[in-house]
Amino acid sequence: MKVSPLPQMATPPSTANRLQAAAEDLEAVFLAEMLKSAGLGKTRQSFEGGAGEDQFSSFLVQHQAQQLARSGGVGLSEILLQSMMEKTNDT
Repeated sequence: MKVSPLPQMATPPSTANRLQAAAEDLEAVFLAEMLKSAGLGKTRQSFEGGAGEDQFSSFLVQHQAQQLARSGGVGLSEILLQSMMEKTNDT
């Protein structure tokens, strides 16, 4: 009987990778609020989607904001990342 090797354990993400992900998440939250303020995701009278449309439109806005942040966003994540990196280097 041949024993198969154990699967390789994924290496934990580095601090820089975790901070980058956190910065993108923060930018996505910011962008979602901006998109909501701009009226994206509001119920349109022409579709008459009712309560379901109201509930799921927030998911759409959140997803769009995440995609914007991952594709470069407005540059907020870069500023946040630099600030967080400075804080981690101080400690």
